Amino acid sequence: MNKLLKGTIKLSLALCIVSLTVQAKQPDAESLPVLKQDDVHQVVAKRLTNFFTQAHYRNFALDGAFSAKIFDRYFKMLDGSKAIFIQNDVDTFRNRQDSLGQELFSGNLKTAYDIYNLAMHKRYERYKYALKVLQSPMDFSTNDEIDFDREDISWPTTEKELDAYWDKRVKYDELSLSLSGKNENQIRETLTKRYKRVLKTIEQSNNEDAFQVFMNAFAREIDPHTSYLAPRKKRDFNSEMSLSFEGIGATLSQQDDYTVIMSFVTGGPAEKSKSIAVGDKIIGVGQSNSPIEDVIGWRLDDIVDKIRGPKGTVVKLEILPAGNNSKPKVIELTRDKIHFEDREAKLNIVDNPRGKVGIIDIPSFYMGLTDKVESLLLEANNAKLQGLVIDLRNNGGGSLAEVISLTGLFIDYGPVVQVRDNLQKVIVYDDKNKGIEYAGPIVVMVNRYSASASEIFAAALQDYGRAVIVGETTYGKGTVQTSRDIAYPTDARLHPNWPELGGVQYTVQKFYRINGGSTQLKGVEPDIEMSKTKYDDETGERFLDNAMPWDKIPSSEYLTLANIKPMLPYLKSEHLARISNNPEFVYIDQDIKELNDKKDRRYIVSLNKKNREAEQKIYEDRDLKRTNERLAREGKPPISKLEDLPKDYKQPDAYLNESVEILLDLVTKYPDIEVKKSIQQIISLDSPIKK
Repeated sequence: MNKLLKGTIKLSLALCIVSLTVQAKQPDAESLPVLKQDDVHQVVAKRLTNFFTQAHYRNFALDGAFSAKIFDRYFKMLDGSKAIFIQNDVDTFRNRQDSLGQELFSGNLKTAYDIYNLAMHKRYERYKYALKVLQSPMDFSTNDEIDFDREDISWPTTEKELDAYWDKRVKYDELSLSLSGKNENQIRETLTKRYKRVLKTIEQSNNEDAFQVFMNAFAREIDPHTSYLAPRKKRDFNSEMSLSFEGIGATLSQQDDYTVIMSFVTGGPAEKSKSIAVGDKIIGVGQSNSPIEDVIGWRLDDIVDKIRGPKGTVVKLEILPAGNNSKPKVIELTRDKIHFEDREAKLNIVDNPRGKVGIIDIPSFYMGLTDKVESLLLEANNAKLQGLVIDLRNNGGGSLAEVISLTGLFIDYGPVVQVRDNLQKVIVYDDKNKGIEYAGPIVVMVNRYSASASEIFAAALQDYGRAVIVGETTYGKGTVQTSRDIAYPTDARLHPNWPELGGVQYTVQKFYRINGGSTQLKGVEPDIEMSKTKYDDETGERFLDNAMPWDKIPSSEYLTLANIKPMLPYLKSEHLARISNNPEFVYIDQDIKELNDKKDRRYIVSLNKKNREAEQKIYEDRDLKRTNERLAREGKPPISKLEDLPKDYKQPDAYLNESVEILLDLVTKYPDIEVKKSIQQIISLDSPIKK
């Protein structure tokens, strides 16, 4: 993940929790809980340690040296921006760093909890300091700057150094609100609410919070894709893989101490009941056989846990309807299975002047994807398309089984991917189902965020000559993870009172292309780079500090279905000629060059209001000019300010539109590109046989 994105996420997590009323109670560190290990955490820690040390792909010794690495990563996860700890805080625990491995084996994680408790207090004191800074006069005329790239700096040596950073951090928040049009009183009110909300969240910390951060520090030190899934995280993970969960089908948000309904899932129990509306507040939750509990002031994730439950069961909600004079009411909803239809694969048919093209957007490799795409291909075949564009941009992967079966829809049969386990045994996964569901020309779109299963699919279609890959070099994740429950089958009988234990996801294999190469670190290089200028950022596996190395194995035996390489010079020349005269690609090139030129100052922000306003105006004027140029090309009237742009206006997707053109170049220049459905026909075309 690039540093700017990481910095934004950290800042959002730390600062951007917004509430709507100022609480009268002043923050007091005495109200902080003292976290300690739950009994069941000892069991979970020991089992996770056994999983990681015995079954992980990477062989490692959980000795003093590795323990020291866990120690450093734990502090990094607790304070990656070096904003709460000073060097002495770290040094205080340094004499215990080598013993973390033994604590993991024994399940006694005292050091981890001691460090987390200190982190809570330090973060709490920092936000109290931020509230104090808010009382000072606001001066946006100085030439101060704040640098958010703090990951690799040394720990501050004094609290005064931290004060200096937080002075700037609060000033950054103040200036951001000032630039949005708020006056000093409004700024202070907004930030006071925000910072006090953070303080209250810290006060609501629980033992599981500390446990999961430390266990993930251990997991991530082994490799970037190994993790402990706390019970709540495991449920979310299962929902992501199946695109479904069991509950009432409502999106919730926290405002002040209240849980507010923001939206409904179409067809879910909440929407169908007609008893609740967007804006209503949930102030109590109960089950069918238990009284309603008051949930005002609870953490949002704890409330969600109480509302979710198995299909067919009843949840009771005490609702405070939106409005000043409303009275609370109690409703009952029967939970159901909620499906995320908006995140399924979709087919969109585009009528280009040169021909009709199908676009299949695949956001992730979820369970059931192949069946969905098979139905979409039936629709595509009936539409008699010129070809197909498969969009894998921002697709971070998913199920290995799904990517193997999905690839099989586009090849007759043969190997799809090779994997090697920690015993160095290589297994070849084949598409065993003869026949091709779609035999026409294909372009596959990828970008730097296409990872894992996306890379397997793109690599397989590239190696078979089955598709032209366009876009950017992919992320470079060439490892396979498995997930498993921490609970043993006998636990329910032997320990009926235990809570959920959660799950674990860990690396068990590396995958390799059928040609023997690995996508690890290197990713899949496109046949055609979409932009003329490459964005020089730090996205990708190769930028992670403990990623596994690149290597290769022997090629598998497979038949190349078409020889695309001789076609690429023509496709590239047509592409370059087109984008040189395409205003959208001119914009993209300008933006990439500007970002690359500012690489050394990408995370430095001015705290001078005039400078920021001038910079803001430059970007606003540029965006307005580009928008009016787009509107003119579409035959629409210009606008005088960006706020006048209709909310449903969609900016052109230049990469997608160009992918369609590349596909049509392929079809026009090489009309016989269609893949033959039998091996005999393939061989008769004199296609090279790869062994």
